[in-house]
Amino acid sequence: MSPLESLVREASTLGDGRPGAPRVIPIRAATADESEVARVMQICNACRYCEGFCAVFPAMTRRLAFSPADAHYLANLCHNCGACLHACQYAPPHEFAVNVPQAMARVRGQTYADYAWPPSLGRLYQRNGLTLALALAAGLALFLLLAVMRQGGLNALWQAPSTGGFYAVFPHNLMVALFAPVFGWAVLALTLGVRGFWRDAAPGSASAPALAEAGNTALRLTYLGGGHGEGCNNDDDAFTLWRRRAHHATFYGFMLCFAATSVATLYHYVLGWQAPYAFDSLPKLLGTVGGVSLALGSAGLGWLNLRRHPLQGDAAQKPMDRGFIALLFLVATSGLALMLSHGSAALVTWLCLHLGAVMALFATLPYGKFAHGVFRVAALLKWAIEKRQPSRLKLADD
Repeated sequence: MSPLESLVREASTLGDGRPGAPRVIPIRAATADESEVARVMQICNACRYCEGFCAVFPAMTRRLAFSPADAHYLANLCHNCGACLHACQYAPPHEFAVNVPQAMARVRGQTYADYAWPPSLGRLYQRNGLTLALALAAGLALFLLLAVMRQGGLNALWQAPSTGGFYAVFPHNLMVALFAPVFGWAVLALTLGVRGFWRDAAPGSASAPALAEAGNTALRLTYLGGGHGEGCNNDDDAFTLWRRRAHHATFYGFMLCFAATSVATLYHYVLGWQAPYAFDSLPKLLGTVGGVSLALGSAGLGWLNLRRHPLQGDAAQKPMDRGFIALLFLVATSGLALMLSHGSAALVTWLCLHLGAVMALFATLPYGKFAHGVFRVAALLKWAIEKRQPSRLKLADD
């Protein structure tokens, strides 16, 4: 047995003396998943081979024991790039069975459920799968189609509005009344959820440099570079940047679509300019570029998700992942189809499909995979604050 392996074995037996027993100082009793994070982090703390891969490992070195709050913080700091799994000499089938991505992924799922608001809806994270997401979108779209048919009969689905575009089908005020409460609820639930996470993480005060660093790291997805900038591992040991590229295309496409809606809102309420807008108008340009980027990015994420390594650890989250990806893809493609169908007989159908997909996305935002971005930014900000603080570990003088 090598000296390093002896040191790691000693770290893995801290606590009650049983191999693998975690040495945790919990605020409450740790769950099995939280205890597993504590166990693997203590082994990693003795090895430190992966210290330069991402922020998880330098944050780990500032601790000797890992409370449940620490486990949730480190789990959300992890981007599941897989670099540490493919580099680890103690990964399965080694007896230590160190699988950092798997341990972190399981606790991340617990984070979303534990901090959900209201708490009673936390179970939706386990049930928000692909089938539920698509069924909700289809159900809402069908409801809108039936509403159109109730007003004008079956022929109303195949008659292009002569004026007013889709506002001739669903008035502007009606759409605001439908979507504003759903979006407002999503923002409120996510805000209160991450507030609880932030309170338990106890990061301290955020300085301007810490805020700038966290924002830059989040927007650039620095930690999907695998620690060396060549990308992360997906289905084998080869490095790839495609996961980061697909995330970037999805995120910035979503933000461009949101910007298009925001600009159109200003046009309507401030300038008094009524939709529909010309193809070369700012809302249409932002929405078109954003829609194409969102469609390509979500398609890429879906393809990569299908090829994830089985040891990567996110198997339990795959239904939630794929439900979110499918809704994003459906929102993007139906929005582009709606734009292209302007003035045609297919406009009403595409409008109902698009609105159903958007409403389903908004309704599932607080209880689906979208939450991972909010919690991850909070964890990145905590790390940016923490690294600027003196270490709490004091080594005794020889």
